[in-house]
Amino acid sequence: MREDAHRASGENAGAVLAARQLPVALDKDYSVISAFHSCGTEISTFELFDALVAAGWTTALPIVVTKNTPLVFRQWTPGEPLVVGRWDIKIPSETAREVLPDVLLVPLLAFDRQGYRLGYGGGFYDRTLEQLRAQKKVMAIGLAYAAQEVDSVLHDEHDQRLDWIMTERETIKCG
Repeated sequence: MREDAHRASGENAGAVLAARQLPVALDKDYSVISAFHSCGTEISTFELFDALVAAGWTTALPIVVTKNTPLVFRQWTPGEPLVVGRWDIKIPSETAREVLPDVLLVPLLAFDRQGYRLGYGGGFYDRTLEQLRAQKKVMAIGLAYAAQEVDSVLHDEHDQRLDWIMTERETIKCG
C-alpha cells in the first residue's frame, strides 16, 4: 500500500505537504513541533522541516531510548549533524537540547478517519501522547499518503487518536 503510493507520488508528496498550511498555527501554545526523519517509503518530511523552520517553529526529532517508554525529543534544524540511532534511524546527538513538543507529526502504516493509526508495533507514540496529554495541550498530526487510508483501524483503550491527518491530497480533521 505505502510502497505503491510512494512510487506513484512520493517524489512530489513532501513538497505538497510543505506548501499546505498546518491545521495549527504557531503561537504561544504551539511553538515546538516534532517531526520524524522520513526514511524508505515514508512520506517525505524534509521539505516540511524547511518550511517549519522558515515559519519560526522550534523543530525536533523523536528518539527511542528503550522499549516500553515514551519517546524523548531533541531540538534539530535541517543542516545540523545527525547520528545513527536505534534501528538505523537518524537522530540528533546527545548534546542537542531536549524539548517537549506541542505538536507531533507522526509516521504510520495505515490510518482511519477516526484518528486511529497502525504504527510500527512499539507503542512509542501512544505512550508519548498519553504522557504529554496528561501534562499539557498537545496536537498529533499523522503524515501519510492518501492510499494508506483504511475504513477502520483496530484499536484498544491504550491507542491514542490523532487530531489530524495530512496526506498529499487533503488535510483530515479526525473524529
